[in-house]
Amino acid sequence: MIFAKIDFINLLPFHVYLKKNIKSSQLKQIIEYHKSYPSFINKRFRKRNVHSAFISSIKSKNEKSLDLGIVAKNEVLSVLAIPGEYQKDYQSDTSNALALILNIDGRVLIGDKALKYYHVKNDIQIIDLALKWQEKYNLPFVFARLCYNKNGKQLKKVIKNFNKKHIKIPQYILEQYSKRSELTKEQILNYLTKIDYNIGIKEKKALKLFFKLSKEKGII
Repeated sequence: MIFAKIDFINLLPFHVYLKKNIKSSQLKQIIEYHKSYPSFINKRFRKRNVHSAFISSIKSKNEKSLDLGIVAKNEVLSVLAIPGEYQKDYQSDTSNALALILNIDGRVLIGDKALKYYHVKNDIQIIDLALKWQEKYNLPFVFARLCYNKNGKQLKKVIKNFNKKHIKIPQYILEQYSKRSELTKEQILNYLTKIDYNIGIKEKKALKLFFKLSKEKGII
């Protein structure tokens, strides 16, 4: 199983879970990690160079997926628009589309760099795209879904016990991510309270609406 890893803080609990809970040495040998950013992983998944990954929602419509994803129920802090002319973030697919759907002009910024920007903005006006979606549609927003094109049974077995509430991130890992992102450990932990992973009824309704609006905008 070749698993592509979005190398952002938002999936830190999931990757800690994988590291701790894959007991089978055989399965550990099967699973390979390919680290990158969302839009690049989307392309590799579409070419079937990887078997499973968290795929941007905008690219996940016709893919096999599990009820696990990257979800924001309110503000998310790491998907922003900085007012000005519309400008895509090259690492993104879904967030670029979301800004267009919400008719928000500005430079789209995602991931750890956006989270850092949020904390050093110095009163510069920013727009949290997940919050704007929630305010407009009263629904959570699903940024990505765990998709697969091979080894679906293995993937289900691996993730069946994943529960964010039961994940404790070791201090040494927090320290690594803190140094890399230039965020404090407290800022990282606070940010992770904004992220959910379960895709339930409301999340599926939100995805359906997102796909509909994307089609109306000519994005998909």
